[in-house]
Amino acid sequence: MTERQKYEELQTMINYHMNRYYNEDAPEISDFEYDRMMLSLKEIEASHPDWVTPESPTQKIGGSAKREAGVAVAHHVPMLSIQDVFTREEVVSWVNEVLRLHPDARFCVEEKIDGLSMSLRYQDGRLILAETRGDGLTGEDVTQNAMVIPDVVKQIGLPGYLELRGEVYMSHQDFERFNGEQEAVGKRRAANPRNLAAGTLRQLDAGVVKKRGLRMFVFNVQDAYDNGMDLMHSHAEALDLLREKGVAAVTHTLCSSPEEVLAAIDAVGESRGELGHDIDGAVVKIDQIAYRADFPAGSKYSAGHIAYKYPPEEKEVVIDQIEVNVGRTGKMTFRAIFKEPVRLCGTNVQKATLHNADFIQKMGVSEGCSAICRKQGEIIPAIVRVTKKTGRPYEAPTSCPVCGSTLIREEDTSDIYCENPSCPAQLLRTLAYFAGKDAMDIKNFGSKYMESLVERGYIKNIPDIYRLHEHRDEMIEQGILGKEKNTDRILSSIEASKQNDPDRLLTGFAIRNVGRISARQIMKQYHSLWDLSKAQVEELVQLPDVGEITARAIRVFFDDPRHTEMLRQLEEMGVRVSTADDSAQTGISTEDSQPLKGLTIVVTGTLEQFGRKEIEELIGKNGGRCTGSVSKRTSFLVAGENAGSKLDKARSLGVPVISEQELLHMCGQKVSRYE
Repeated sequence: MTERQKYEELQTMINYHMNRYYNEDAPEISDFEYDRMMLSLKEIEASHPDWVTPESPTQKIGGSAKREAGVAVAHHVPMLSIQDVFTREEVVSWVNEVLRLHPDARFCVEEKIDGLSMSLRYQDGRLILAETRGDGLTGEDVTQNAMVIPDVVKQIGLPGYLELRGEVYMSHQDFERFNGEQEAVGKRRAANPRNLAAGTLRQLDAGVVKKRGLRMFVFNVQDAYDNGMDLMHSHAEALDLLREKGVAAVTHTLCSSPEEVLAAIDAVGESRGELGHDIDGAVVKIDQIAYRADFPAGSKYSAGHIAYKYPPEEKEVVIDQIEVNVGRTGKMTFRAIFKEPVRLCGTNVQKATLHNADFIQKMGVSEGCSAICRKQGEIIPAIVRVTKKTGRPYEAPTSCPVCGSTLIREEDTSDIYCENPSCPAQLLRTLAYFAGKDAMDIKNFGSKYMESLVERGYIKNIPDIYRLHEHRDEMIEQGILGKEKNTDRILSSIEASKQNDPDRLLTGFAIRNVGRISARQIMKQYHSLWDLSKAQVEELVQLPDVGEITARAIRVFFDDPRHTEMLRQLEEMGVRVSTADDSAQTGISTEDSQPLKGLTIVVTGTLEQFGRKEIEELIGKNGGRCTGSVSKRTSFLVAGENAGSKLDKARSLGVPVISEQELLHMCGQKVSRYE
């Protein structure tokens, strides 16, 4: 087969698997296999750039095209912040200061969109680069992701060079849709649209960006030349022209006096409840761009701008009910349900957090009382004070509202818990966490499958996961896990998870305060989970990163006979509960031989064999400490492809730089883990 034939065959294969993954949601190969194919295609294209066409999988947006992480871009124009003001008096003072020097000055008042900044560079009408704000001087290339944002104009009818700055955001509708999808599969809800938009824009896969839905408002012309027109004279005129060209430019009001500016700010504030997106203030800009340089606000802020931040919006509500729910760890959560919904910061709100039972009693909250609700940080609805008490103090429940088990209060805290691990309210979340990436990492075993298996009675507890093979034919017949191929794939993943290190099993038990990192540290000190089950609080608190609360939680967990019976069943079914012979099985050193002990290591770039979490896990198991930034105390930098600024810093500080293979050699892993 010639190289050209190999190239064309690779394109065909990748296009097929792209369609299976992105359009049919039914992948047939692992991410690793897919990435290796894509890497081979890129290597051929690097040798034969004349073969590359817009139809190549490496060039497609919203499909297989994946950008490289952390590709830095130096800004052509610094992307600075805007100085905040918090009172109307400060606004008037600033406007009058401008008018004293320039009596003909005009001012644009605009919504301050609550999102993240992105600049777009155009050359001869074509979008050539999109970049995040970063530190204001250097950002990150997100061009491929910007291409799938509907508001980003790819071709603009203006010649020469043009650079626009705007705000990428997520609408309330798309945010609620995303959270609804998360809840449907038992995953965590996003905290707010701004954070979700930021995380989405930096995704490596443009397909994810397209699916989630991002929007953008342009709010500034950063630079323009050779356009045949003056876009750097009047800010308002430039925005109006951009609107004519199809750009989603931010709405603006042109003002000439302090009174008009305040009125425009009030109008923006009054519209907050009707907008389809979040704002966190109003921006006031000098319209004549040439005047702005006369009003600098320091190196951090853009000259000639201020941002007025509105006080938190509050509404009075009548609390109809205090709702008690059970979280994944068994912790009781409390919410106030309002008699009627209220409009806060653009969304309808009928529920608010009440933190815990002590908070409720201290605030005097009870069913039927009137209270003030505010969105904390304009995000999470919360009760901030009671305006009319009922005189009937709230009494916290003493038994689980779902399973009826007795509730216990964790010592020295305000939290109360249901300690029944089989509580239906906890079961699905517990199973999803147990099978998740940070715990037993059972591939392809999603929450939808678990929910179906729980509903049909196949899974009532964690050990039942490892009994599913007994029901293979029934599950295939009912289509619970899909057809035969997918069912066998999931059952194989479940079987493979039995060989996981015991610290993953400990993580999967979801003991309070015992996460992935702490579980790994704990299991360095014990031969097996049975040994850990016998450890007393006084012994446990001597371990690194284990405080008294965590030690008590471990002790409470293993004191429950239901948990020790679960451990016994898992061991009988072949799940590893002991660390014995780890080095022989995996080639990874145990505590008796830790070649990286005492070393601080930073990993950067794209590695060939390992993902970021996996390489950090390898370093930890071999005694090393993995950190995110390079300093004089860094022992080694492990550099992969596209290492970026961390590599430059390591060289400037004289920090030794090693390859992935050199690290594996140090750890005693001389062959690829995929062979």
